[in-house]
Amino acid sequence: MVAELRSADADGRGPGGEERLAVVEAVGRRVLWLSTAIIDHANRVRPNPSGLKVGGHQASSASMTSIMTALWFHALTPEDRVSVKPHASPVLHAINYLLGELDESHLTTLRAFGGLQSYPSRSKDPDPVDYSTGSVGIGATAPLWGALARRYVEGHFGGAGRGRQYSLLGDAELDEGAIWEAIQDPMVPGLGEAVWVVDLNRQSLDRVVPGIAAERLQGMFAAAGWQVVTLKYGHVLRELFERPGGEALHARIDAMDNPEYQRLLRCSASELRERLPGTGSTAGPIADLIASLDDATLSAALRNLGGHDIGALMDAFDSVDDTRPTIIFAYTVKGYGLPTEGHPQNHSSLLTADQMSTLADRLGTDLDRPWAAFADGSPEAALCAAAARRLRRPGHAVRQPPTVPADLARPAPTGTGNTQQALGRILLDLTRKAPEAAGRIVTVSPDVSSTTNLGGWLNKVGVWSPAERPNWFADDPETILHWRERPTGQHVELGIAETNLVGLLGELGATWSRWGQPLLPIGVVYDPFVDRALEPWSFGIYAGGQSILVGTPSGVTLAPEGGAHQSITTPSLGIEQPGCVTFEPAFAIDTEWCLLAALGNLGRPEGSSAYLRLSTRPVEQSAAAVPDDPAARERRRRQVTAGAYRLRRHENPVVTLAAMGALVPEALAAADRLTALGHGADVVCVTSPDLLFRALQARRGLSQDPAWILDQVFPADRATPLVTVLDGHPHTLAFLSAIQNTPTVPLGVTRFGQSGAIEDVYRYHGIDTDSIVTAALDLVD
Repeated sequence: MVAELRSADADGRGPGGEERLAVVEAVGRRVLWLSTAIIDHANRVRPNPSGLKVGGHQASSASMTSIMTALWFHALTPEDRVSVKPHASPVLHAINYLLGELDESHLTTLRAFGGLQSYPSRSKDPDPVDYSTGSVGIGATAPLWGALARRYVEGHFGGAGRGRQYSLLGDAELDEGAIWEAIQDPMVPGLGEAVWVVDLNRQSLDRVVPGIAAERLQGMFAAAGWQVVTLKYGHVLRELFERPGGEALHARIDAMDNPEYQRLLRCSASELRERLPGTGSTAGPIADLIASLDDATLSAALRNLGGHDIGALMDAFDSVDDTRPTIIFAYTVKGYGLPTEGHPQNHSSLLTADQMSTLADRLGTDLDRPWAAFADGSPEAALCAAAARRLRRPGHAVRQPPTVPADLARPAPTGTGNTQQALGRILLDLTRKAPEAAGRIVTVSPDVSSTTNLGGWLNKVGVWSPAERPNWFADDPETILHWRERPTGQHVELGIAETNLVGLLGELGATWSRWGQPLLPIGVVYDPFVDRALEPWSFGIYAGGQSILVGTPSGVTLAPEGGAHQSITTPSLGIEQPGCVTFEPAFAIDTEWCLLAALGNLGRPEGSSAYLRLSTRPVEQSAAAVPDDPAARERRRRQVTAGAYRLRRHENPVVTLAAMGALVPEALAAADRLTALGHGADVVCVTSPDLLFRALQARRGLSQDPAWILDQVFPADRATPLVTVLDGHPHTLAFLSAIQNTPTVPLGVTRFGQSGAIEDVYRYHGIDTDSIVTAALDLVD
């Protein structure tokens, strides 16, 4: 049946094509019913003791049913992946139910606790979901980065296939900046497997959009190198346009603005005959043409847009040119087939019981048996069974990621250095000491590789490209960064949009669950711009992508750059991000241990992402005082990767200074001065406020995380008043006071930064040595 459908002539109407098309259309009507009923049950049938609105989007789902029916029951292959627009999640569940991928018991659980999610979720829905969506614009662009991730895996390890990557999105999503940042990235024009389908229903949440400017959008995609396909009118309207008066009707519909067209959808047939002809010289020919149509045909013709013509949609999917990205603008009616179709405020409207009963009668279903399957032996049941067999994906055994060493066993660094420099050195060390693990690392940068110390790594492993490209500067003796682009490269260089970086990170971090091939992705971005990238990175984590985001350089320590390049909130954001562990090491050896621990958590079902906040401040590395004894060194490493260690231990402390990252030298200097004043001070180096907070929650019985680090670093017998200090917002470490209920002064950055020497900037923010000493004296005097 499916093979026959694929071979149908134009509009699916070759010899016997009408019959085949009718079966797909019948399945589409059932998809419309099921998606509407799923939402209806959640809101009108299922008990709701709280009385709070459950919600759902019957109209937004209805506008997608034809598109998704044509895609799943005609065009998709097992290797394809689809990102479904958030409000069409009931359509996806309806299709999965018809394909046998979702048990009937789940259809009554939309938006219930533990039930079908409000928006498609890879990690929470019980049925197959290729991409989590819900954050507008991010779900649409994810398949672009999924395509790159698939190519990378296929080129390096095999087994990822060659499927298309579809994005089904609403026209309002094209307002999102993430869309345009993605399509303009230099990597994207070569992604011929990318196919976007725009549900062009010309409505937003509140209204009919007066001018959607479809032609301008089409031109922008064409200018970006995309194939543009427009499905504006269905076959009924196209046939009318060929009749006498049809040219005038075509021009009339093309010229009317969106609100007028939408208003016509709400008119009776008699009102249509009065309004549709309009005025002027073309009114007569149009009136004569529609006078030849009965009421039902006239009403159906006006709604016959390309996005609801399954035959036209099937043809469009078959015509995709796989040598470049494709976008299909499918004109639709929001709420198509429902009593609410075309109404400006139908976005969240729900059908009444009477309307549901009428809809059931019209679609040939039973309101009392809403989930009834197609009859055995029927053409529709046969089509669903054939599609299920065709789309069944082979299972992928999840390959265990290679073992990442916990310690590279190098002598503790000496001299001055910074944590950003340590990043590049550690990656190079891994290529020698753990080549299997290094072979799974892929770094990503938005045009900042050299300025974030990835140059040595990049020279070693090369830049990834689908095809080898000549390096025209290979023979230039002054070239330090060797830009060798080849399919075996392990660094991906994107344009300067941070949202693209983290979008790709999320997909590279999900390859273990898609194709059983774990990668160890590391993205490097200037820390001030982590805020900009946080939402799509967070959404990638939610969808199962495990990666490491390195923010560097960071904080007001980047003193000469001024406030625009000085991050303040990122340390606390790292604590607050689910599915992620945040680290901010002070020394090169701490950076090594934290990075290795983070790499060891990637690419596995129980894994997690990590955020490393690094600095360019030169720090005397001997201040780390790494023990020479192997057992003592291992104890230090365990403490570093658990969140903190006691860097200086006074025999009779009266105050504890807890510092993080670049501010550790100030804390050590303050401890020296306090000791000289007769006030002994312990110094604790915090490497992960995140893990310390989890440990505190575990001690209170609020989580299952280990809590041993608190007893080792903040023992009750050494509990003293506490000064916390970091190059970030002070509340990041303020919770440390709760470990032993000690008086605390939290120091940090609460204002926009200033340019200047580091000493002046630290003094301005009250995080210099003098400020630490003053805060400690206030506590102990």
